[in-house]
Amino acid sequence: MFGLRKTLSSLFTRHRVDEAWFDHLEELLIKADVGVATSTFLITSLRKSAKEHAITNSEDLKAVLVSELSHHLSDLESPENPLNPSAIHAKPEVWLIVGVNGAGKTTSIGKLCHHFQAQGKSVLLAAGDTFRAAARNQLKEWGERNQVQVLSQESGDAGAIAHDAIQAALSRQVDIVLIDTAGRLATQTNLMEELKKVKRVISKLIPDAPHQMVLVLDGNTGQNGIAQVLAFRNAIGLHGLIVTKLDGTAKGGVICALRNELENAPKNQGPKTYVYALGKGEQLGDLEPFSAQAYAKELVE
Repeated sequence: MFGLRKTLSSLFTRHRVDEAWFDHLEELLIKADVGVATSTFLITSLRKSAKEHAITNSEDLKAVLVSELSHHLSDLESPENPLNPSAIHAKPEVWLIVGVNGAGKTTSIGKLCHHFQAQGKSVLLAAGDTFRAAARNQLKEWGERNQVQVLSQESGDAGAIAHDAIQAALSRQVDIVLIDTAGRLATQTNLMEELKKVKRVISKLIPDAPHQMVLVLDGNTGQNGIAQVLAFRNAIGLHGLIVTKLDGTAKGGVICALRNELENAPKNQGPKTYVYALGKGEQLGDLEPFSAQAYAKELVE
C-alpha cells in the first residue's frame, strides 16, 4: 500500500465535497510527489466531473480520480513491454542497468533474472560495477539464488566485462544478458563517459545493442528522482525505468510527476522512455510489470 493511499483514505470517507475538500486533496497530491502540474490537472478534472454529474459524495469521486490517473499515466505504459511473456526479443537481448548508488540496481537485476527464467528464457549476469567488491558479491548471490552464471573480474573495466559477457552469450546462445553498472550521478562526467564506452563496446559486437537501457529509480526520491531520469536520458538515452522500494513507505506519486516531465522533454534525446516495472519488496518475485490502471487503483483505492 502506498503512503498516498493511506493519506487519501480518510479524505474519501467524508461525505461532503466542497471547495475545502478539493483544496485538501490537491495539497495531499502535491505532498505525495505527484507534482504541481499533475495535481492541478487532476483537481480540475475532478471539479469538472463533480459539476457535470452533480456529485457531492467524495466516495463517488474516487472512481473518477482513478480513471483520470489511469488515462494520464497510460503514456508511460509501453505497448511492447519487454517484461511481457509475448515480447519479441533479440538473441541475445542485452540490458544495461544504470542508476545512482542505493537505488536497487543489483536487486532489480536479480528479480529481472527470475522473471525471465520463469518465462523459460536463459539469462547471463555481468558484474559491471568494478568499483565495489560488495556489489560484485551481491550479484553473485543473486546468481546463486537464480542458478545462473555471473561473469565478473576482480580488476579491469566495465567495458571489458561487458565484452566478455556478450561474447559468452553469443557462443552459448543465451537469451538475455543483464549487465550491472557502478552507481553514479548523471553529473559525474567521467563516470557517464564510462557508460558511453560500455555502450560502444556492446554495439561493436551487436550493432543494435544494448537493446534496453534501463534506469533503476528509488520511488522515495521525489523531485530529485525526476532530475535523475532527465539527466540520464539526456546523457545516454533511456528505454525504460524500474521504480523500486514501492513497498508501503513510498508516497508513490513520483511516477505521476514523471509523466509530465517526460512528455515535455526534448524528443531528440534517444528513444521514448517508459516505466517497465515496479519493485515492491525484497523477494525474487517482487517485480511487477507496470500497468497504468493497476498503479492508479493501488495509488488511490
